[in-house]
Amino acid sequence: MDRLASFALIGAGRVAQSYAQAFKTCPEVQVAAVVDPQADAAQSLSHRLRCPAFADITKLLNSPLQVDAAVICTPPNTHEELTSVLLEQGIAVLCEKPFTLDSASALRLLAKASRTHTLLTMASKFRYVPDIFQAKTLLDRGLIGEPLVLENIFTARVDMAHRWNSDPAIAGGGVLIDNGTHAIDLMRFFLGPLTHVHAIESKRIQRLSVEDTVQLYARTASGAVGTSSLSWSIQKDNSHYLVLYGTEGCIQVGWQVSHYRLFGSKETTAFGVGYDKVQAFRDQILNFGKALRGIEPLRITSDDALASVQVIEAAYESMRQCQWTPVAGCRHPYTPNGNHRTGCLHREQNSDLGPRTHPTRLENRR
Repeated sequence: MDRLASFALIGAGRVAQSYAQAFKTCPEVQVAAVVDPQADAAQSLSHRLRCPAFADITKLLNSPLQVDAAVICTPPNTHEELTSVLLEQGIAVLCEKPFTLDSASALRLLAKASRTHTLLTMASKFRYVPDIFQAKTLLDRGLIGEPLVLENIFTARVDMAHRWNSDPAIAGGGVLIDNGTHAIDLMRFFLGPLTHVHAIESKRIQRLSVEDTVQLYARTASGAVGTSSLSWSIQKDNSHYLVLYGTEGCIQVGWQVSHYRLFGSKETTAFGVGYDKVQAFRDQILNFGKALRGIEPLRITSDDALASVQVIEAAYESMRQCQWTPVAGCRHPYTPNGNHRTGCLHREQNSDLGPRTHPTRLENRR
């Protein structure tokens, strides 16, 4: 591919605005089209990006435009249908988190991507924050020894009463599937595959039909533990959103700057530049574009996308059952009660709560 990689931006809502900013700083790729059934939103964003707008992907696919890839920025209940149509046309897909509402739909998409030999993965911006990448490099170098505990905080007071994120028919759940997908991806990145999860819902403050505050716990096969505070209703004033404790020290990843400290030392060493949302989106786009050209591997793989959905499913099951729950498709040599076992454990997800699949509603934009 000698020309610039050509992207379609599917959805013109809230998250698409951040992608638009990021695309403007990516000379290596170009936006060829914006797709959204709300004409005003589509035209406004397409004007900013200097490209045509379409009401739906069928009109885009029937146009003479050549599109190499698409970024799905629509609500979660539209992800499977839109992604499936694009994969059938051989168009690579970078799908915003959560990847899908259940593992069955995720598996169908991965199978179609394999059959059509088309690139597919989930977008999750925090993996592209330089401080996160640098923290992982420090961990891999053995700076803080063996990782034992990861603490994460994604909390903010946000009125969700009139946002689709709080509609279970569109979002598949509440703060657990929304912010929790980021938390799970970071836990897996630093600690490895998660084998068991335990999610505990707090009292609902906003009178929503979904959870607005959750404490999430996770374990790995080695016994390392991850915890995450997730909320739309409380604000934890903390300069660091991720702290990783190892046998020899700790690493703190912050919104403005990050630090590490070795146990036995009073000195704290600063590193990184903090969190920049547009930069994270830009690097995510560039990584996907380079993977499309075969220049570098995806930082978030399709296996990561599937695993995130499987862990979220297990977390909702845990919240329903009020107990530790194994993650489907993962080996579980370690169990929370101290017993050890080998082999795979699978759990049927047949409750009427938690992530689920619903008819496509592209008009409910991000």
